[in-house]
Amino acid sequence: MSDSSVPSLPRVEFWCDLMCPDCRTALDDVRALRERFGDALTVELRHFPLEKHKHAYPAAEATAEAFEQGRGWEFAEAVLARLEDVERGGAPVLVEIAAAVGVDADEVDTALVDGRHMLWVDADVAEGRAIGVKGTPTYVVAGKRLDGGQSQEGLRERIVELLNG
Repeated sequence: MSDSSVPSLPRVEFWCDLMCPDCRTALDDVRALRERFGDALTVELRHFPLEKHKHAYPAAEATAEAFEQGRGWEFAEAVLARLEDVERGGAPVLVEIAAAVGVDADEVDTALVDGRHMLWVDADVAEGRAIGVKGTPTYVVAGKRLDGGQSQEGLRERIVELLNG
């Protein structure tokens, strides 16, 4: 039996490069939306690693593994919080972050070596390009694409408008 007291909202796709400082800033909006709408809101992290960020693709692969282990959001937030460290240190820092947030660090390390999540990340990138994602952060809400890479001014309010229909 479903709980009909929780209204259904459109899903929010958060297209993210985990080495992008603007995506780190955008997390404040994501947190505020979650706080406001609670369990009625699903925010899905979509990977869009940009070539200009050397460790963005491995960070996306490591995050995919963290999602497989049920700790994806905690890991993604921790990576964004330490993106300068990851830029300097690469994969070893991703493994260190995994251990710090309760993700099996050995599995993250193995996933980075064996490439088990490459198809997941590649599929997100291909879909993002197909729908017009050009930079990060980008949101897709109720079929509308909102580009946060230029300016995040007013984005949260626009997302709320789209969520409320």
